[in-house]
Amino acid sequence: INAEYMGHFLSVYFFSPQAMGAVVTLKKKLALGKKMKANRPLPYWKRLMTGNKQRYNAKRRHWRRTKLRM
Repeated sequence: INAEYMGHFLSVYFFSPQAMGAVVTLKKKLALGKKMKANRPLPYWKRLMTGNKQRYNAKRRHWRRTKLRM
């Protein structure tokens, strides 16, 4: 396993250990970690780069309104 992959693996796997139960498969933990990382606002530099055409993250998800299909 190369270092770049291991760094990505650790960042996803240990993103929020308190939010995950103990009896969850590794595949599901990786998927949940990826979803958690993707659920964030649009970076400010992206608004500047696109000339304010992209103003918000359209794929933002609220934990109560939209559930994950897993």
